[in-house]
Amino acid sequence: MSPRLSTVILPYRRWSEGSRSAWVRAEQLGFHAAYTYDHLSWRSFRDRPWFGAIPTLTAAAASTGRLRLGTLVTSPNFRHPVTLAKELISLDDISGGRITLGIGAGGTGFDATAMGQEPWTPRERADRFAEFVPLLDRLLTEEAVTHEGRFYSAHEARNIPGCVQRPRLPFAVAATGPRGLKLAARYGQAWVTTGDPKLYENGTPEQSVAALRTQIGKLSEACAEAGRDVAELDKVLLTGFTPDRGRPLESLDAFVDFAGRHRDLGFNEIVIHWPVPDSDFAADEKVFERIATEARAQLG
Repeated sequence: MSPRLSTVILPYRRWSEGSRSAWVRAEQLGFHAAYTYDHLSWRSFRDRPWFGAIPTLTAAAASTGRLRLGTLVTSPNFRHPVTLAKELISLDDISGGRITLGIGAGGTGFDATAMGQEPWTPRERADRFAEFVPLLDRLLTEEAVTHEGRFYSAHEARNIPGCVQRPRLPFAVAATGPRGLKLAARYGQAWVTTGDPKLYENGTPEQSVAALRTQIGKLSEACAEAGRDVAELDKVLLTGFTPDRGRPLESLDAFVDFAGRHRDLGFNEIVIHWPVPDSDFAADEKVFERIATEARAQLG
């Protein structure tokens, strides 16, 4: 079965100067979903324009009618579950129930210090994530929530009328470590990976496929421990971070080969970056559009 094909549209352009047209075009091309990064700034875009994820998705929701929308990914680095839940319920309402929340533990990039805090250790990031996700789940499914946690608190937080999607909008949990995989198994409707970051610089595509196979195996074990069938979770591959890098977007044939290998691993959604000139995500827009419109048929 052919995997769903989605895209990531980085929020680096003004809405009136190319951003809106990209989201509209993504729907016209037949993408399953269009996501955006939820960062305050990111890597090589540090000194370039960069806009907020939630307002961008709100505008995208008003400009499209069928396309699923979401973040890849939101993290606790600068979000609090109480305020995030309110924004997500509003966004789910505006979109007519088309929102997926991609969510991860976050990293040590610019987001980790922009609010004046010291970067969290990997242990603290995992601890915060383990508290963040269950609380957000409650906030999106219960009318009133009170919680006193180590990192996050809520006092009679009201979220009426709740999400359009029931019991709440889906979570796509980005995780590769054991604690994150347990959260994906318990709370996720989908699981997201970018592959093994240790292989990005010097690994091979074959090593990457083997690492992804191992990750899916660990996800299966986490699901079994949680009493879930791993088949219940969508498996989402965010491309551009494996040793293949941009090569799958060099031609339609190259992408079909890449997508076929990863479909056979069990991935049922593959996400490609909308071309960004003068960046790691530069690509030929005509080839990109051919992939969007023709790859699924060739994958069967």
